[in-house]
Amino acid sequence: MHSNESPKFIEHLSHQAVKWTASSWAFVIVFSFTLIWLAFGPFLKFSVGWQLTMSTISSTVTFLMVFLLQRSQNKDYLAMQIKLNEVIASQKGANNHLINIENLSEAEIVELQKRYQTVATHLHDNKEGVVSTEKISAEEIAQEVENIG
Repeated sequence: MHSNESPKFIEHLSHQAVKWTASSWAFVIVFSFTLIWLAFGPFLKFSVGWQLTMSTISSTVTFLMVFLLQRSQNKDYLAMQIKLNEVIASQKGANNHLINIENLSEAEIVELQKRYQTVATHLHDNKEGVVSTEKISAEEIAQEVENIG
């Protein structure tokens, strides 16, 4: 197997594992296995070996599932970021500074969120304290940021 075929094979294998473990059949199999294990408990006098079997299997499966879930979430996260970046980039008047915002530090993102929350509050609130549902333009946001900042 060539070196660039190996990552594709591993990605395909992990994708298939994520698909299978998220299926109803996987749940039925694991649930059935658990019921069978529980049923054998009284016959094996709830021995240490009986307990160790389930403990070892569940620990191993949990360990592997953490990596599969993380892989799946990372891929979904990256795909969503690309889609959002495309939407932002395609909108006339949009704040293009938000493209790749996920690369900022957590503190920078929190600060930016606070600024936008302040802007939204100033733009939406009317005299009665009721939030308006009308659309906010990029120009209004820019003007409000200038007024606040």
